[in-house]
Amino acid sequence: MTSLPGRYGIGEIGAQALRFIDTMRKMQLGVWQFLPTGPTAYGDSPYQPLSTFAGNELLIDVAGLLELGLLSSDDVRTLEDLPEKAVDYGALIPHKSALLNIAASRFATTVSSSLKAAYDDFLELNNARWLHDYALFRILKTVHGERPWPEWESHFVHRDAAELRKFESAAGKQIEAIKVIQFLFQYQWRSLRDYANGNNVRLFGDMPIYIALDSADAWANREILQLNEDGRPAYVAGVPPDYFSEDGQLWGNPLYAWDKHAANHFRWWVERLRAAADLTDIVRIDHFRGFEAYWSVPAQAATARVGEWLPGPGDTIFDALEKALGPLPIVAEDLGVITPEVEALRNRHSIPGMVVLQFDTASEDFDLDEVPENCVCYTGTHDNDTTVGWFNGSPDDIRSPQEIKATQEAVLELTNGTPETIHTDLVKAAFATSARLAMAPLQDFLGLGSEARINIPGTSRSNWRWRVTGDQLDPAFCEHVASLVLESGRGLRN
Repeated sequence: MTSLPGRYGIGEIGAQALRFIDTMRKMQLGVWQFLPTGPTAYGDSPYQPLSTFAGNELLIDVAGLLELGLLSSDDVRTLEDLPEKAVDYGALIPHKSALLNIAASRFATTVSSSLKAAYDDFLELNNARWLHDYALFRILKTVHGERPWPEWESHFVHRDAAELRKFESAAGKQIEAIKVIQFLFQYQWRSLRDYANGNNVRLFGDMPIYIALDSADAWANREILQLNEDGRPAYVAGVPPDYFSEDGQLWGNPLYAWDKHAANHFRWWVERLRAAADLTDIVRIDHFRGFEAYWSVPAQAATARVGEWLPGPGDTIFDALEKALGPLPIVAEDLGVITPEVEALRNRHSIPGMVVLQFDTASEDFDLDEVPENCVCYTGTHDNDTTVGWFNGSPDDIRSPQEIKATQEAVLELTNGTPETIHTDLVKAAFATSARLAMAPLQDFLGLGSEARINIPGTSRSNWRWRVTGDQLDPAFCEHVASLVLESGRGLRN
């Protein structure tokens, strides 16, 4: 969502998002997949959100607030000088946060009675359980200089009831402002989903398997995590050495106390997936591998090389989710070293997996005709380079020149394509498979190089910043993409 075009420094979920759905229809594309939409913190990563239930307030549409009379044109001028081709989080966050607080302060005296009633409903529905804790968490985090909650004053770390009541009494207006801001996100998102579904476009969300230690979820629900009395983990999440990193990936997230989840029939997970399904039509669960077995790394380790696989909840969590929610609208991110046990778990619950052509095309035994129906086939994902960048190689590439050359030869043979058209050729290859759903990042449709890469795993510099501009989505481009879709037989049904 942050990559949408627009004049206020970041992609937003209002008019520009609706316009993008119109563009998708012109391109004959029926599924819009995007990164997690929770509030971000360190490194601006959507995979380390401050809450698994809250929305990222930076995505709230400024134009929508202008229409409601919550902001004036003079108020928003500070955002108009921000860049359009990338998100400058350092400049954006203080300006937009200040504007959202202004809008929240005007809400009670400005908006219609029907919108106030909708706000009251928002407070009463499924949000009461998480919303108040989230508001408290955000304010306490600010009071403590944005430090992680295990570093707060002891009585707040341990959620002393008397101290929290005293704090709530003093911070009532700030708590209310955060709740209003969350309502505005949800209100705008509801319009987005209704518009998407009304135009035969499905929204495809993304859920990290783990939550951040520095999150409202961990602070308010530490009993479901492997944390000590002071809120610190002895072991953290990651993956062993893989394609992306010779040292593995040390994510640092706290690990789940799966026995505690099982004891209450995975209630927190049921609520989490229900909230995700309320926003989207399909949900990709990142690192599905961790449900069968998870990589546990000592918290003091310098890399993820030192760790061990420990058993996850397996069938029990999916049995509980299916019992509570019915058929699960999820896709499993089952990349990396996947064991027969992981595949069996996914298959037992009929959960689609993923095939990523950038990973598989260089394999001697890979055959496009053998891509299964029950999967999503991608050219690449947010963790990959763009197809053009991957094909040509980039300074961040961990492959040797010989490996890059071998990959080039293999993919050209597989697609019967050319170096100049490799992005289009790989999209055609994905569309030609039997996969129920075929996806390509927008950068691949546009034929962009490594300069448009949105994330380099294992790094925290300059990630999550890329944005498309309106003129890149011109009619000629839309016609080009539509022709690819229609030729493959995957066109939209009205």
